[in-house]
Amino acid sequence: MKRTLGYLKPYAGRTALALVTKTAGSISELVLPYLLSYIIDELTPRKDVTAIWITGAAMLFFSLLALFGNIVANRLSAVVAGSMTRALRHDLFRKTSYLKCRQVDELTVPSLISRLTSDTYYVNQMVARTMRMGVRAPILLAGGLLFCFLLNAKLALVLVAVIPVVAVPLFFITRKSVPMYLAVQRNGDRMVRTVQEDITGIRVIKALSRTEHESEKFGGVASDLASSEFRAQRVMSLTNPLTSLILNLGLVAVIVAGAFLSAEAGDITGFLTYFIIVLNAMLGISRIFVILSRGTASAERIEKVLALDEREQVEEHPAGDPAYAVEFQNVSFSYGGQKEHLTGISFALKKGASLGIIGPTGCGKSTIVNLLMRLYEADGGAVFVDGQDVRSVPPDMLRKKFGVVFQNGYLMAASIRKNIDYGRDLPEEAIFRAARCAQAEEFIAALPDGYDHDLAQKAGNLSGGQKQRLLIARALAASPAVIVLDDSSSALDYATDAALRRALQCEYAGATRIVVAQRVSSVKSCDLILVLDDGRVTGAARTRNL
Repeated sequence: MKRTLGYLKPYAGRTALALVTKTAGSISELVLPYLLSYIIDELTPRKDVTAIWITGAAMLFFSLLALFGNIVANRLSAVVAGSMTRALRHDLFRKTSYLKCRQVDELTVPSLISRLTSDTYYVNQMVARTMRMGVRAPILLAGGLLFCFLLNAKLALVLVAVIPVVAVPLFFITRKSVPMYLAVQRNGDRMVRTVQEDITGIRVIKALSRTEHESEKFGGVASDLASSEFRAQRVMSLTNPLTSLILNLGLVAVIVAGAFLSAEAGDITGFLTYFIIVLNAMLGISRIFVILSRGTASAERIEKVLALDEREQVEEHPAGDPAYAVEFQNVSFSYGGQKEHLTGISFALKKGASLGIIGPTGCGKSTIVNLLMRLYEADGGAVFVDGQDVRSVPPDMLRKKFGVVFQNGYLMAASIRKNIDYGRDLPEEAIFRAARCAQAEEFIAALPDGYDHDLAQKAGNLSGGQKQRLLIARALAASPAVIVLDDSSSALDYATDAALRRALQCEYAGATRIVVAQRVSSVKSCDLILVLDDGRVTGAARTRNL
């Protein structure tokens, strides 16, 4: 919570001004019933018109001051909360972008999305409402009690007796609602995860006619969320009726006590107003506790991410053979479970040579790519690139050596040119050369705007083969030292795949190439082929020897 509140420091001046104006507005509201009581009891019986006009003008002044103070304070609180949340959300997104892959796996993507959206919203509401109600309610409560004693000390005792009757139930209601709202947040995470999975896999769901099944599954998750929200709201819904009941009984008690004490009409009028102000202030304080509980829980979830050390340590390790572009020495790896996903992987690839990796689904082909780029760190053994242990090279420097196409590549909603360049400010010739080698030049030229043609979200206006060719072009555009194609030609026909392999050998002959594929034809021209099965190398040789 301390770290989150630290984001308020740049807005300390505005925060202080908001608190001052809210205080001034709240005090001005408290003066009004006292002046009204004074007019009724003191000035009206004397028929002092001049004094009535003066006091009425004072009431108008304090009314305008209260209006001005509350408007200014509310606007300042909105600005401060919005600015603080924007900075917090930006830092959280930046931190998320740099998290290690293992950290993302542990936190889960839906949970990170929920923290970036729902949790930052709850923090925003906590700051904004606390700056408004958190200042106003205590002032009205304390000030209301003070003015009640100034008006009539005996009647004030009635109010003092009523306060515990209201406070105790509100305390228990608030205490019971806090864990319920935490359950709402957990169920919200589940719903985000379910929605993300269903939308991402919508084509598979439709193809397998599982729409009804997924709808029922989502209905169950949504019902759990609705049930947890209902339980929390059911408890909190007791506050207004309970407060109204006690308020009405208290008003009756004040009137009866006033009659027995022969209190003056002005005192009773002012006292009733303060009575309502005090009870509403108590209700506001109870709401603040609920908002604080949700906001605090959200802040803790956010701070858990911000506190993570995303830095990948760079340490000195023994060097390998600089003659090899890539070398694995007895590498083992697990994603965190009991089962090892790679066991005893060893191979070496000279600079400018090509490596093909084939094997059944789930055998560890993509895991080798992840370890090579240090997206994950090996549990045992060592991985070398250009003779350097990947743990001895700064991650940015290491990854700039690679041009990689992953199985599930990402294309943004922008022009083809921007997707290939990807913010690297590459010369046009490099973009054209990469597109030509990736066999994308022909279909790009056929588009109305060519390289300036805008892609839809997730490149929905391109075919699967066209997407893969653009992803390959992006990987090639910066002329990397090592080209990694992870099952990147699965949507290409054999002729296009063969043309791509020939172009790679011609245009990027000096680059080391690693091809992960299901088809033997995609790797048969490689200098070395690894056959993987269940995380182990079961064969390593030229094609004719396998």
